[in-house]
Amino acid sequence: MATLVSFHAHPDDESIACGGVMRKAFEEGHRVVLVVATRGEHGEVADGFLTEGEQLWQRRVEETHAAAEILGAKRVEFLGYVDSGMMGEPTNDEPGSFWTAPVEEAAQRLAAILREEQAEVLTVYDDNGGYGHPDHIQVHRVGLRAAELAGTPRVYQNTMNRDQMIRGMAEFAQSAAAAGIELPDFEEPGEFGKPESEITAAVDVTGYTGHKRAAMRAHASQISEESFFLAMPEDAFRRAFGTEWFIRAGQGPGITETDLLAGL
Repeated sequence: MATLVSFHAHPDDESIACGGVMRKAFEEGHRVVLVVATRGEHGEVADGFLTEGEQLWQRRVEETHAAAEILGAKRVEFLGYVDSGMMGEPTNDEPGSFWTAPVEEAAQRLAAILREEQAEVLTVYDDNGGYGHPDHIQVHRVGLRAAELAGTPRVYQNTMNRDQMIRGMAEFAQSAAAAGIELPDFEEPGEFGKPESEITAAVDVTGYTGHKRAAMRAHASQISEESFFLAMPEDAFRRAFGTEWFIRAGQGPGITETDLLAGL
């Protein structure tokens, strides 16, 4: 049995980005730990969704624990930083925001968990945080440094396969329009993920997309039933989210790994 620590910026990121590899690791007998940098304080929530006096962060913490149970995570930790909001927003620079946190300080917090868990594998994000969100970029910086401090041997940078995304969106656009599903704006694919040539690991998680989608549904304050993630048909969801993509330094060129915990 090995330990996988999956590090994310906000509640719900874990379900979307690494839900498949988390559940796969759990079902194969490994220990799964979820670490989240913030409590998602600046997420958007529909009017009337929260109960009187309830703060959004409180609901998002509850949702994270519910999603973690679905994905097989046996421990959930929050690093204690505040959601920085989208790039360019004034919230980026507010005291306590993850974006303004000293990398060394935040890395020490994460490294303490890695050491305690004796983690063999850590997932973070690519150097653009997938799509340029400041907290996701900070996950990359903090995660790589924490792995250095803790001596974590395998670090995988979660990303999106930009080339597959372009192919898939073209294929899906016509059927989605017929079904009345609104797609995200991918007019500038250069901002999303990495080209296929830079990706070194592709993990087939089609057997776990049911858990992945259920974990997304647990984040009801952020992912509604009408959302892109939950409105698409099951077969389309499996095609879109049935592979999770990673970059591992020293691997490649091309896809050289299909299992983050192979041999552990």
